[in-house]
Amino acid sequence: MGWGGLSNGFLLKLAAQQFDVLVTVDQGLEFQQNVAALPIAIVILKPRDLQLATLVSLIPQLEKVLTTLAPRSLAVVGT
Repeated sequence: MGWGGLSNGFLLKLAAQQFDVLVTVDQGLEFQQNVAALPIAIVILKPRDLQLATLVSLIPQLEKVLTTLAPRSLAVVGT
């Protein structure tokens, strides 16, 4: 997508133009960005570790959250 080297704030604005939801494991994002000002919903995954099996185990909960997530909202999935 050619987004390498861009700041987080600018990346989020670009993502909002192409996507409805950003799914991340960056647990500091909600404190670093004004999520309510972005036209994109954010889902923060909070796994106990970053192993693929652990992340995959969060998919059912993530799918449930995605069905009700509104723009400019924040949801946390996991521990």
